[in-house]
Amino acid sequence: QVQLVESGGGLVQAGGALRLSCAASGRTFSNYHMGWFRQTPGKEREFVAAISPSGISTAYADSTKGRFTISRDNAKNTMYLQMNSLKSDDTAVYYCARHSGGRYSAITNYDTWGQGTQVTVSS
Repeated sequence: QVQLVESGGGLVQAGGALRLSCAASGRTFSNYHMGWFRQTPGKEREFVAAISPSGISTAYADSTKGRFTISRDNAKNTMYLQMNSLKSDDTAVYYCARHSGGRYSAITNYDTWGQGTQVTVSS
């Protein structure tokens, strides 16, 4: 059973940066596409970014493109999300997830989720 654990969230001023980590247990991490999502109270969980098993291919939501960078280190079973130029709209709980197939931006195409880490951007 794969487990995902996010870390790195916190409070940051607008314009600042944070790096989130997602540590995966198990031996199959390098076989899967992975993704980041975020959610604010009262709203649906939304796609942030996705990355291929090798790390060569990435995809981003329009709202994060150019500011966020997704990466992974398969030797460490860890995925990252570098977030720069943060805005108050980026405030959310951020989740990492394992992709099970299909469209990267669809929440239903992910079968394993972490518990989330809170990111708060103060203006």
